[in-house]
Amino acid sequence: MTSCDLSQKSCKPCEGGVSPMTQDEANEMLSQLNDDWQLQAEPIEIQRTFKFKNYYHTIAFVNALAWIAHQEDHHPDIEVSYNRCLVRYSTHAIGGLSENDFICAAKIDALL
Repeated sequence: MTSCDLSQKSCKPCEGGVSPMTQDEANEMLSQLNDDWQLQAEPIEIQRTFKFKNYYHTIAFVNALAWIAHQEDHHPDIEVSYNRCLVRYSTHAIGGLSENDFICAAKIDALL
């Protein structure tokens, strides 16, 4: 499966009761994303920092990201500054990573 394949999928509702991905599963999924995504151990999440020319471009990106999050009903933690945006995904309902995190990351990759 490629990042393109992930970006064509839709998130599935996740209300808990499902086990989070193992480290090996997460690494396999991570290999399908842009190399700038990183797997973090504490807390368990994937994250990527996006850099932009100016504040306007940063906020345009954040607005597009917000639209994706709304459409998929899967929301990242984001930190925004003048020309940078840190995006972090984790499925809080299961206390770890799910396919939804990687689907949304792939959709964000497709924006750029």
